[in-house]
Amino acid sequence: MLMRAAVLTAFNEPMEIREVEIADPGPGEVRVQIKASGVCGSDLKAIDGKSPVVARLPYILGHESAGVVESVGPGVTTVRPGDHVIVSMSGPCGKCRHCGAGRFHLCSGPARMRAIMGGEPRVTLDGAETRRFIGIGSFAEYTVVNEPMCVRIAPGAPFDAMSLLACGVVTGVGAVLNVARVAPGSSVLVVGCGGVGLNVIQGAVLAGATTIIAADVAEGKLKLAERFGATHTLTSEDLPAQVGEVVRGGVDYAFDATGVPGVLAQAFAATAPGGATVMVGSPPSGRPMEVDTSLLFSSRRLMGTQGGDAAPHRDLPMLAAQYLRGRLDLNGLITERLPLDQINDAVAHVRQGTVARTVIVF
Repeated sequence: MLMRAAVLTAFNEPMEIREVEIADPGPGEVRVQIKASGVCGSDLKAIDGKSPVVARLPYILGHESAGVVESVGPGVTTVRPGDHVIVSMSGPCGKCRHCGAGRFHLCSGPARMRAIMGGEPRVTLDGAETRRFIGIGSFAEYTVVNEPMCVRIAPGAPFDAMSLLACGVVTGVGAVLNVARVAPGSSVLVVGCGGVGLNVIQGAVLAGATTIIAADVAEGKLKLAERFGATHTLTSEDLPAQVGEVVRGGVDYAFDATGVPGVLAQAFAATAPGGATVMVGSPPSGRPMEVDTSLLFSSRRLMGTQGGDAAPHRDLPMLAAQYLRGRLDLNGLITERLPLDQINDAVAHVRQGTVARTVIVF
């Protein structure tokens, strides 16, 4: 079947809207008609040639998405044509040692490993294989994914809001609820108030934190942070000293959504003894971070996360329910909605930091 897709044919260059061919779903696969796809910072890293999984072009980017099941392959039982679904970043196999221990986000099953490296060869451009980001490639009208990557949602839920749950929301909220396990009444620092950082703030609100400090270099992002629940705002300079003026001795939990090693070190130093720091932002490869080891000696914890350590079929329906109950603001995250033809404009706006989230709508 022919479809339109935004194809990355050269690093550091605009994507091209091309007509490509997508295969029918094979055994255990689902073909989804994409209705909405968020533009994520991970997509920008791939465009810049800095993604560890995007090495050989051409490539179809995009992964934060939702849509309608168009057709299913043999053996698929959990979804059927017409179902509305979120396309999860991970489709745990349920059989590997990580899945057996409940660490579904670390699934090492063969299908998951192939998806990380671009997925099965299901899309061709001019007869040549075109890989897809995390095995999804949602900057396109359709995708073919493994059945476990499809999480059903209520038919009335808006696709643009639901698409955000697949990456930015589950990463931010999951870092709070699944990784740090923020306690009610605690104090929280969130550094970097883009799409993911705002969802860390929302997660802290859901967890019952009473002091939520947002830090960023952009005044506009700090205003957004207040809308989403921040009780205090700071610039991202000398964080330990500034945080100490709000919470004497440091915060209980700190979250770095920037992925910058030096910023992460400052966030870690801004925690109290016994506190926890979670690196939420995607870090550059091969970059070390220096920390004062005496801080670790004071029972502080330094942790990382991958996609909020989410179990997709548990966490995504829960987040969708929170949205439908009015406890999670997804519409406020969407600064603009653009068609696929304006994908490069969307990328430019994300780079400029003028948007919380841009969603491509089909």
